Amino acid sequence: MTAVETRPAGLVKANPGHRPLPARVGAFVALTKPRIIELLLITTVPVMFLAQRGVPDLLLVLYVVVGGYLSAGGANALNMYIDRDIDALMHRTERRPLVTGMVSPRECLVFGIALAIGSTVWLAALVNPLSAALALAALLFYVFVYTLGLKRRTSQNIVWGGIAGCMPVFIGWAAVTDSLSWAPVVLFLVIFLWTPPHYWPLSMKVKEDYANAGIPMLPVIATNEAVAKQIVAYSWAMVAVSLALWPLAHTSLLYPVSAVVLGAFWLKEAHGLLSRARAGVVGAKLKEMRLFHWSITYLTLLFVEIAIDPFLK
Repeated sequence: MTAVETRPAGLVKANPGHRPLPARVGAFVALTKPRIIELLLITTVPVMFLAQRGVPDLLLVLYVVVGGYLSAGGANALNMYIDRDIDALMHRTERRPLVTGMVSPRECLVFGIALAIGSTVWLAALVNPLSAALALAALLFYVFVYTLGLKRRTSQNIVWGGIAGCMPVFIGWAAVTDSLSWAPVVLFLVIFLWTPPHYWPLSMKVKEDYANAGIPMLPVIATNEAVAKQIVAYSWAMVAVSLALWPLAHTSLLYPVSAVVLGAFWLKEAHGLLSRARAGVVGAKLKEMRLFHWSITYLTLLFVEIAIDPFLK
C-alpha cells in the first residue's frame, strides 16, 4: 500500500495564543490515552493478587500502577507524535491534541520521552529492575515495531502489535515475585489472542477512516465475512488457552467455570457476527460493536475472577 497524501499535522486549529491552562493540562492527559490504560491496569493488578496468592503489598501495587500508567502513557504519546499525519485524516482521531494544535509536535515528543525515561527509573527504583525492563520493552515494541514498523504496512499489524498490550501480566507477576513463570505466560497468550477479535470489530465499524488514511487494517482489505472468520478462529483459541491457567496456577474450580461461561458468551457473539456477515448484512444491522463492547466486559470479569481466586481456596 502506498503512502497517502497528508496535510501538515499539528498545524493548529486552536490559536497558539489562546490555549488556556486547564485545556492544555487536559490535552497532555489525553496524550496518554487514559481509557486504553484502564484495560492495561485491569490486567496488571489481578495478576499481582494471583502471584501473591493473596493481597500483595498495597504500596507495591501503587508503585506498579503509577509506573505502568507513566510507561503506557509515554508509549501512547509517542504513538500520537508519529501518527499525527494520519490522525488528521480520520474522524475518530481528528480531535487529538496534536491535530487541534493544543499540543505542539515538539511538546508531545519531549513529553513522551520524559514519561518513558521517568517510568523506567520509577519502576527500577521502587519495584524491581525486571519490571522496569519489561515495561521499557513493551514501550519500545509499541513505538518501533507496531507504530513505525507494522501499522502502515500489514493487515496483521494489530495481531503482532498487540504483544505490547500483553506485557502488563508479566510486569505484575514480576513485581511480586521478581521472576516469571508459566501462569503469566498463559495470561499473556490469552490477551494476545483476545486483541484481534477485540479490535477488528471496531475496525469494521470505522474501516472507511482507515481506508482514507491508507492504513491496511484487515477490515479494509478483506470482506466482512473473511474478517469474521478470523475473529471466530482467534476466539476459540483464546477460550481454549484460558483454561490452561487452571492446572498451571492451581486455581479454584470457579476459575475454569468462569472461563467457560464467559467464553461461551464470547463465542455466541463471535458466531453471531459471522452469521450476519455471511448473510451479507452491512451497516448498523451488522452489530459488530456488540462483540467489541463484550470483549471489554469479558476481559474485565475474567481478571476480576483471577484477583479473587486466591481467597477461594
